[in-house]
Amino acid sequence: MKCIYRMAAIALFCFPFIHAEPALAKSPSHFGPFKPINISHRGASGHAPEHTFPAYELGTLMEGDYIEIDLQMTKDGELIAMHDETLDRTTGETGMVKDFSLAQIKKLDAGSWFNDTFPQKAKPEYMGLQVPTLREIIERMGPKARYYIETKSPEFYPGMEEKLLDILLEYNLIGETQPVGKIIIQSFSAESLKKIHQKDESIPLIQLLSYYAPAIITNEEVTKIKGYAVGIGMHYTAISPGYVKKVRDSGLLIYPYTVNEKEDMEMLLDWGVTGMFTNYPDRLNEVIGKRKRMP
Repeated sequence: MKCIYRMAAIALFCFPFIHAEPALAKSPSHFGPFKPINISHRGASGHAPEHTFPAYELGTLMEGDYIEIDLQMTKDGELIAMHDETLDRTTGETGMVKDFSLAQIKKLDAGSWFNDTFPQKAKPEYMGLQVPTLREIIERMGPKARYYIETKSPEFYPGMEEKLLDILLEYNLIGETQPVGKIIIQSFSAESLKKIHQKDESIPLIQLLSYYAPAIITNEEVTKIKGYAVGIGMHYTAISPGYVKKVRDSGLLIYPYTVNEKEDMEMLLDWGVTGMFTNYPDRLNEVIGKRKRMP
């Protein structure tokens, strides 16, 4: 029976993104023809304040395949969507997220900074937006959405991985009956990913890498990563066609970030990346759609 569930889950994950068995950490495999994955970076954050509901909802309307969510943890143990370890840039408050309770963070304005920084895109409704919790995002965006979640600064937040998995289980987003790929989790921390892999081997994990061009990945690195993850991610300016080929030939997926110009999107797709992060999922969707229509 478990085998039947696994086969069904694999089929659901593969379509429409990868039309072959996906690489699970236990058994990396060859990838066939695929539709590159369009990941809304912090939502459609080129159009609306990052990690707010307008950004997430726009990302979905613009046909992003996944909503990316950066996780930080509050002083009282709540998981919230925020990229930075500090509150300064997007709320105007000074201090570390870990030193504030959820109630304190909920009083902050997470939208007005966008109006100030991008006056040509400013909207009155962005003023006063709240920082959302992971629970609120799942409840608002619903079970049909796909979530690409990053554990940020896990060294600051003991228990973050357990808390995350508990919430995903609570909302029935992971488990034997769920399609593989409903949830993807990434991190720069190999230890964070390994903790998750030990608790649930079915969740696709992506190892983020800090690179300067030209990026080089050794066979030893590939072997280690394949022990717990299905792919890697890095800044797109660090990689090359040869790098992408080596990664793909090894059986790993590759998701560069953050790609906002159409020329760069075209270049990376020519190189064979399996998807990418963008602040403008509408642009990437247009590029992918145009390529599909070409003879």
